Amino acid sequence: MPKNSAPRPHSPILVVLFIGSGCAALIYEVVWLQLLQLVIGLTTVSLGVLLGVYMGGMCLGSLLLASFISRRRNPLRVYALLELGIGVTGLAVLFLVPWISDLYTRFGGSGFLGIVLRAGVAAVCLLPPTILMGATLPAIARYVEATPSGVSWLGFFYGGNILGAVIGCLTAGFYLLRVHDMATATYVAVGINLLVALIALALAARVTPVKATTGNQLAAPESPADAKPVFLTIALSGLAALGAEVVWTRLLSLIFGGTVYTFSIILAVFLAGLGLGSAVGSLLARTLAQPRRALGICQFLLMAAVAWSALMIVRSLPYWPALAGQTVSPWYQFQIDLARAALAMLPAAFLWGASFPLALAAVTKGQADPGRVVGRIYAANTVGAIVGALGFSLVLVPWLGTQRAQQILVLICSLAAVIALTGAKSVSREPRRLPRLALRFGLLALALLFAWTVAAVPWGVIAYGRHLTSYGNRLAPGIVKEADVPTDGTPDIFATYVGEGLNGSVAVTKWTTGVRNFHSAGKVQASSDPRDMRLQRMLGHLSALTVTNPESILVVACGAGVTAGSFVVHPEVKRIVICDIEPLVPKIVAPMFAKENYDVVNDPRTEVVIDDGRHFIRTTKEKFDVITSDPIDPWVKGCAALNTLEYYEMCKQHLKPGGVMSLWIPLYESDSETVKSSIATFFKAFPNGLLFSNDDLGEGYDAVLLGQVEPTAFNLDQMQHRLDDVSHARVKQSLQDASFPTLYSLLSTYAGRATDLRDWTATGQINTDANLRLQYLAGMSFNSYAGSEILREILQHRQFPEDLFPGSDGRKSALRFAIMGNR
Repeated sequence: MPKNSAPRPHSPILVVLFIGSGCAALIYEVVWLQLLQLVIGLTTVSLGVLLGVYMGGMCLGSLLLASFISRRRNPLRVYALLELGIGVTGLAVLFLVPWISDLYTRFGGSGFLGIVLRAGVAAVCLLPPTILMGATLPAIARYVEATPSGVSWLGFFYGGNILGAVIGCLTAGFYLLRVHDMATATYVAVGINLLVALIALALAARVTPVKATTGNQLAAPESPADAKPVFLTIALSGLAALGAEVVWTRLLSLIFGGTVYTFSIILAVFLAGLGLGSAVGSLLARTLAQPRRALGICQFLLMAAVAWSALMIVRSLPYWPALAGQTVSPWYQFQIDLARAALAMLPAAFLWGASFPLALAAVTKGQADPGRVVGRIYAANTVGAIVGALGFSLVLVPWLGTQRAQQILVLICSLAAVIALTGAKSVSREPRRLPRLALRFGLLALALLFAWTVAAVPWGVIAYGRHLTSYGNRLAPGIVKEADVPTDGTPDIFATYVGEGLNGSVAVTKWTTGVRNFHSAGKVQASSDPRDMRLQRMLGHLSALTVTNPESILVVACGAGVTAGSFVVHPEVKRIVICDIEPLVPKIVAPMFAKENYDVVNDPRTEVVIDDGRHFIRTTKEKFDVITSDPIDPWVKGCAALNTLEYYEMCKQHLKPGGVMSLWIPLYESDSETVKSSIATFFKAFPNGLLFSNDDLGEGYDAVLLGQVEPTAFNLDQMQHRLDDVSHARVKQSLQDASFPTLYSLLSTYAGRATDLRDWTATGQINTDANLRLQYLAGMSFNSYAGSEILREILQHRQFPEDLFPGSDGRKSALRFAIMGNR
């Protein structure tokens, strides 16, 4: 081995330190994104702002280190101080966010100004620690000799950092946040930073830094013309890598189920591929005479790897045997998902990981300042990653769809290959060499071939996700007009609309029986099925009838629009605000259910707001008579933010006197602990809260939580008189259409109140902003179906509440029989 390829003392220990550093960094990233999304919302725009600021800080740190930190400083001491700084600022973020949250509540909003304010909040919180994180690798780069083989050691550090990131990702997702909370996770990360810093300081006292050859002057890096293609190549590589992560995470979350654990698995597999690739790339860079050519070959192979990933996601993974509904350990399901994610993503991630050390070796020249060289490569890669993450999530996928987005990924890889390979010096002295033009056209032809193989995601994946195999051959191929759906024969399922939107993929299907379904997050979210119509009408009419004069309504999550449409028929209602996170839902989906929802989106009283529901409530100054929420299932990552104690308290502050809040909760795809958490959290905010069950022939299905600040009372005589009035004829008909022929049939769904269920909910874990416990509980039980058992547990505690239903003796007796007769 050449002399200059030998590692400096303690290089293996530094790899271990970078493992710790990467572990802490990913714990911070998971916590910060979760923490800040509570403040600025869960929309793709908000996530894009967060990721842009996060990676932008990393980029700045990698570029600024060489300019502000002298090379005469001991690199290990600089690294240690950076780690200490990360720990201090990381801890500060935990305590800074609540203060920022209160300030943001006063000035936040929607539109362009809202985006600017969101970016400001993210920048204030994330730039200090992320700038320090970005500077760590360039800082330690000064520990090695500035030669291709010497700098290639940085690939091992980079690989160790990514390995640590895998550990941090899994530790945070499967233990720290599942069992503890964001504060505990932050303290663990701070402790890791402190330990890494102390070890680095101890090593610094024993190591002499590499000195610049120009005395006290920084050695200026050489910038030959042939280095520029390397920077462009690694930037395109970063762009493609993050673009692919965006697309594949979106598709795999449909196939696996979009739980917090699914996202942790996908990210961990992607990072593991990067780390393995970086380690192998580092070994190659130490021996290869032409690392730039190897970099180009990686980009060439990536064309095939991206096509392979697309093939697996579309043709293979959705058709693995489904475990949904089976009594299996969630940990077994996680292993299956881990294997599927690795099969799809590992080859491409490996090649992207190998590209980084090869790029480092390709641009290293003699005595250039390694910190500056590494910083520029790292910055180029990060800038590309920022463009890829934002461009694919905010523009390409909503505009062109995931199929076209993956085809563009193939073309980007081919462009990177052309840039890296064209003009690279050949070791061979043979006169016959492939001309540049032929090479370019050959790569382009292959890229077009690979891009052509990328197929569109089947509509069944978007509609039914992990349940796809349960429907077998019942799904009709292609997308048809609703008028073309047959009305007889077997209950086959036809897709009448499929859309890949800004914040999610949605579909509308129709069965030959006439039932129409709205799909999101890979499952049915609303439908014209009698069970769902009952629930949706219960949410609307129970809420409206509870309030004496319900003039202003806020509906969080549009869905099929049936809940919002229930308020259309109430003559007292003057304003309906529908807040939904995905533009396609109120624009296209809800009008397809115009008959069931009374064409609510086109009602002159309706205003549609595209925003995260929590963010809208946080920033609006308006108060409402009714706030009702029909969100996506609590096991979907991020949706637990609409079920926290703090969220309910915000809703209470936006209720007018006598106002009511109502909420849908599922009993299916759940277990007792998950439902207890949902109910206990709501009842903690609303001590007078009530529970109404929407059962299916006596079997548990889903339910409605209803709460007021004041004690609730359903005056039976007044309510009956209200329904019998000619002005409420449409209300009465709407209830009858949903199988509620009488007032008693509606109120007989009463299943208990907070005082009745106090003992049962005593062990329920309260879902707060600090722990988001519900999404971790729900993510463990979303393949189970215990709704009937859960409902039986609840009804064991139900008593007829005399004070809740005042009225004439005859009506009270009839309602008592209707309620207790269902026990």
